[in-house]
Amino acid sequence: MPIIYLSPSTQDWNAYVTGSGSEEYNMNLLADAMTPYLLSNGIQFKRNTPDMTAASSIKQANQGYYDFYLALHSNASGEGNYGQNRGIIAFYYPGSTEGKRAADLFVKNLKDIYPLPSKVRAQSTTSLGEVRQPNFPAVLLEIGYHDNYADATWVENNMDAIAQKLVLSLTQFFSLPFIWPMTPKTGTVTIDYGTLNLRAYPSDTGTVLANMPAGATVTVYGEWQGWYVVHYGIYVGYAAAAYISLPR
Repeated sequence: MPIIYLSPSTQDWNAYVTGSGSEEYNMNLLADAMTPYLLSNGIQFKRNTPDMTAASSIKQANQGYYDFYLALHSNASGEGNYGQNRGIIAFYYPGSTEGKRAADLFVKNLKDIYPLPSKVRAQSTTSLGEVRQPNFPAVLLEIGYHDNYADATWVENNMDAIAQKLVLSLTQFFSLPFIWPMTPKTGTVTIDYGTLNLRAYPSDTGTVLANMPAGATVTVYGEWQGWYVVHYGIYVGYAAAAYISLPR
């Protein structure tokens, strides 16, 4: 199953014009909103902390292995244009085929909910460390302008919808089905003999990640067409729902 590095902004000095807090505060709220969707779709993640910087986030990410790096930010206009701009930009590194593919997916899905879809675009850049320096495909999203009242209000009032679209884009990037969250439940493997396969994809042909014995305890985060998204030990994957008992 995929694992991403999630880097919400650590820029607590960038105030939202609405007075709702900073860029750091609101992008961490967005990362919080993404969490149940990431879990229900089996996407594992490591997340930076507000006391870090962009540089230390990149360093931490590059010390591990991740399939993707996603930075969450909101934008601001340059001097003399305060509050005049709106829009969403998905930045990627030029020459990164996978970075561009991911950026295009974010753009396509965010256009569905942003009130000015023509102002949602992908753009290559060499100036942003969070797309230039990670060892794996990366996108930095500038989600609205926090110095524009309409944009700041839109971000604040649409956290869940934005989170859904971001995780939907990730499932499309990783060729996974999108699964709506459920309240996590503790389940028990119920098989008569042998073990139950935990797979990397919800199919009998999916790569086997682990073999779960009868009576094994698992956490179930989502359900899709007869498969559960399951956390077992150090693994997250899909298991046949018919062989996992949940409390009533």
